[in-house]
Amino acid sequence: MERTVAVPAGTAGERAVQILKLVVVLAALTAFNTMSIDMYLPAFPAMSRDLHASPGTVQLSIPAFLFGSAASQVFYGPLADRFGRKRPLFVGLWLYVIASAGCALVHSGTGLLLWRVLMALGGGASIVISRAIVRDLYDTTDAARMLSLLMLVIGVSPILAPIAGGQLLLITGWRGIFAVLTVFGLLSLYWTLAWLPESLPEERRVPRRFREMMAIYGELLRTRSFLGYALALGAVAGLFFAYIAAAPQFFIELHGISPQAFGIYFGINAAGLIGAAQLNRRLLRHHSARAILAAAFPLASLTALLLTLATVTGFGGFAVQALLIFCFVSIGGILFPNVMALGLDPYASAAGSASALLGMVQYSLGALAGVFVGIFHNGSALPMVLTMTGCALAGSLAFLYATREAELPASCRKMPMDADMDSME
Repeated sequence: MERTVAVPAGTAGERAVQILKLVVVLAALTAFNTMSIDMYLPAFPAMSRDLHASPGTVQLSIPAFLFGSAASQVFYGPLADRFGRKRPLFVGLWLYVIASAGCALVHSGTGLLLWRVLMALGGGASIVISRAIVRDLYDTTDAARMLSLLMLVIGVSPILAPIAGGQLLLITGWRGIFAVLTVFGLLSLYWTLAWLPESLPEERRVPRRFREMMAIYGELLRTRSFLGYALALGAVAGLFFAYIAAAPQFFIELHGISPQAFGIYFGINAAGLIGAAQLNRRLLRHHSARAILAAAFPLASLTALLLTLATVTGFGGFAVQALLIFCFVSIGGILFPNVMALGLDPYASAAGSASALLGMVQYSLGALAGVFVGIFHNGSALPMVLTMTGCALAGSLAFLYATREAELPASCRKMPMDADMDSME
């Protein structure tokens, strides 16, 4: 897993420090979206009152963020392939900092939605480029392991973010939450400048024109395996974001959990995500990512169907529903890193573009799931549960579609220099 082309040579201690710094930066970049979504969830009722906006308007700030993130990734990927990883990331982080400050100062529901879109347009850089860096430095199995390690961050963030948001709500009000996100953006800027190596050297950059960028996207979408993994990733994101969008209503409004205790329940589910992601790292020592997914997707579908049955019949009440949701979310810790690693693996010469397109599909379908939950809101858990179940079944079908062999587009195949770089120790 330490097979990297960007960490400078030196003593074992120096290399360990450099790798640790790399992990810290990648972890911070990975945490952007989860923190940006999860930290302010306990503040929804307070924001609705303070901004004189309907609860639905405040809830729409989640899909607004997701759509903005999806749109931004289409552009960051090709820019990262052309100009390297750090420069586009620097621009995106500055935009995120400015937009986070704007959210802290907003005075209307419409203004909140606009600033959230801009916030996502900046934060999208961290999603695309962090994944592209992992693809630059690691092969398929090691990339899946690194992504599983980064799932610790994706898992810890939902544990800590709502709890921290609930406490900040008591101390500073909801505006303080966005002030903290602004500071986090500034810290990530510093870490990026000081610690992040440029993983794409000049000789490996691809100066594509806009038309060529769109052609690459077209070729990727015409590739059976890529399209299948992209749709599977979008389905996994859909079940997560359906849960996230409806979680405040499910726990706080439907079952009377306080905003502060909500963070604990939310965090327990995130802990399951962490455990499953780390289990996945162990499984990858003996099994391929594809073999693991062949078992994980049917398990997710079965859990979803049981959750639907429990919700419709009311069997076991809140306890059974909460337990099945925990199991469902936990399985996502196995699905996400393996689907992402398999989707990115063949595209060494277009890692940024492939990462961007995967992210665009992921966040677009995730946003649609959030919108679906909001539109069909009826005061019960059923819209959330049915959306999550549909996503699990769709993801299973997409995975089966992806595993049918298809030829890799010529413009995206590994180039000789890529093979040489992949063989470096």
